[in-house]
Amino acid sequence: MLLNVTRDCSLKSYNSFAIDSMAKTFIMIDSSSNLFKVLDELNGEPFLVLGGGSNLLLDKPSVDHPVLLINNKGIQLVEQTDDSAIVCAQAGENWHEFVCWTIDQGYGGLENLSLIPGNVGAAPVQNIGAYGVELKNTLLQVEVMNVSSGEVKALQNVDCAFGYRDSIFKQDQRGQWIILAAYFRLTRKHHQLQLDYGPIRQQLQQSGINDPTIRDVSNAVIAIRKERLPDPVDLPNAGSFFKNPVVMRDQYESLKSRFPDMPGFQQEAEAVKIPAAWMIEYCDWKGMRKGYVGVHEHHALVLVNYGNATGEAIIEMATEIQNSVWQTFGIALEFEVNLATETMFVRS
Repeated sequence: MLLNVTRDCSLKSYNSFAIDSMAKTFIMIDSSSNLFKVLDELNGEPFLVLGGGSNLLLDKPSVDHPVLLINNKGIQLVEQTDDSAIVCAQAGENWHEFVCWTIDQGYGGLENLSLIPGNVGAAPVQNIGAYGVELKNTLLQVEVMNVSSGEVKALQNVDCAFGYRDSIFKQDQRGQWIILAAYFRLTRKHHQLQLDYGPIRQQLQQSGINDPTIRDVSNAVIAIRKERLPDPVDLPNAGSFFKNPVVMRDQYESLKSRFPDMPGFQQEAEAVKIPAAWMIEYCDWKGMRKGYVGVHEHHALVLVNYGNATGEAIIEMATEIQNSVWQTFGIALEFEVNLATETMFVRS
């Protein structure tokens, strides 16, 4: 008999887009042993895994298969030396609250990732990043459960094959693992502050801070994000809807000759990252609204729900934006947001 089960449950409060999709079966998971029992009883039926719901689009009016909410809690100091600390956060912990906890302890490394919505368990899936820092910079390992066998094991950083907003959890091993916890190696001394990506340094200077601490950097990031990005509580959204495309330098130079104002950021080797928001704004989508769906007036990378948007309507606008960018620049934008119908798990 499954525990913590709700029938015909609205998922509106469990996704940051506030899509009112209905789950026929909703199951709260609060421990690995509980998860193991649930997987066993599902007996091969597909299911959807939810964390904070901040990077997911429920693209259908209902979810006919079981929905599992990973809600295990806990933060633990695993090991500490004079220079560093290893900490573990359970997958159900709120990401920003975890970052705040690390700063309270004086641990550095995650301050640039402040105020990113979602839970700890989803962070490695996306290899979340902001302002010159990515999760992979501090992640030591993740504790995972194999969906098919129920085996719990540790995957080291290198095992996760992290890329730009990417990992094995989105690629060849999608649907094989459920993340239970994440371990981070953070600094206690000699923090390596990342201040030169975006307006962090400018924000610090405006606050009269010349010798910033990790808390100062976190506060600056929070201020920047609050100014530029809508709060999902007030205006439902999933943050950046599209990935910033990375192209080869010769393609970028060709585009630059046609669009002189196009920004680009040098990546490894001959690759250049182009801000998707710039291209979307160039195509006149910034601030556009169709029914209950719109592109945010201050950030073209963010699609928002103005009230009663459906997942289908959001996809329709996102597809139109992709087509505009392709026709104008010859660049195919990829969704950063995951679609529920494409992220189902199956226990073989």
